[in-house]
Amino acid sequence: MIKPDKPTLVLNEEQCRKNIHKMAEKARKYQLNFRPHLKTAQSLAVAEWFREEGVDKITVASLQMAEYFADGGWKDITVAFPVNVNEIERINRLIQKTEQLQLLADEGSEIERLSDELKGNVNLYVKIDCGTARTGFDPDDKVAISEMLSVIQKSSSLNFKGFLAHAGHSYSCRSAADVLEVHERTKKMMLDLKTYYIAEYPDLKISLGDTPTCSLAEDWSGVDEIRPGNFTFYDLMQYNIGSCRLDEIAVSMLCPVVSKHKRRNELVIYGGAVHFSKDSIQLNRVQCFGLVRKYEDKNLPQSANFVKALSQEHGIISCTDNFFDAVSVGDFVEVFPIHSCLSADAMGAYTDFNGRKYDHFGSQLR
Repeated sequence: MIKPDKPTLVLNEEQCRKNIHKMAEKARKYQLNFRPHLKTAQSLAVAEWFREEGVDKITVASLQMAEYFADGGWKDITVAFPVNVNEIERINRLIQKTEQLQLLADEGSEIERLSDELKGNVNLYVKIDCGTARTGFDPDDKVAISEMLSVIQKSSSLNFKGFLAHAGHSYSCRSAADVLEVHERTKKMMLDLKTYYIAEYPDLKISLGDTPTCSLAEDWSGVDEIRPGNFTFYDLMQYNIGSCRLDEIAVSMLCPVVSKHKRRNELVIYGGAVHFSKDSIQLNRVQCFGLVRKYEDKNLPQSANFVKALSQEHGIISCTDNFFDAVSVGDFVEVFPIHSCLSADAMGAYTDFNGRKYDHFGSQLR
């Protein structure tokens, strides 16, 4: 078992592979194109575990991340972020590195400029706002959608691929029933669009992708593709929603205990917002920044032992008497993160309990 000297993000490869296999099996069961979002793992090593499940198409969060995976041999990539025409040179490089490149058109995207400056062909998904109020077309605004499709159709370098949505508001759900309601509403609005446009665009695809609905929903009729990402690692946010079990969380942070305060029954750890981000959940009516167990303890963490506050480098753990007495200054505790995507991005590196290191896209940016 490793004994690091600072906060270290540990990847449980066995559990991660189980999570990947489980989602791949669901995609096969419902004959869905499985295009996992690699914004969570951001790792060529983890991406290879998807290849072992027969995956040959991926989703990424940025054009720079797309280059990282294209350089790693991935040839069919969707960039699930509204196209940034200021990165046209990077887009043109990606056209040369990939066989299929999918970009995303938002309501305000400069598609004419994109078309004029492309040095090859790309596929274009039209983003639909299914309830997050972040990006995308209103699904009821057929006039605006049809105008966008007309612009795409006139271009010799753009190919309309279909409609894409991300039900990010499912992250606000706190029960499986609520998640399934979001899924059904999202699916209906997307299938209504498919029905409306299918005669004119017979090859259009519907692409959906968020971890809560992809983990829990079983009715995927009419949907062509799923793009979940967080499920690769899961986290306490997904556990709180009901998307996963505690033992399915595949990453944790090892943090050294630097001081103990008996009168408050609190431990101070080296591990703060720069390592975890400041995402939190309400657990037992208390703000929680992570659940904690003693390092090398194989039991699942208990809700009574949790990170109650974070500053830049410090974390404050509230714990039971037994936990407090069992941990000494200099010991390590294992913290299960609230949001694994942000923790992984903040750390930019993984290791396993035996000290094996895994690549991470973020390490190239530091």
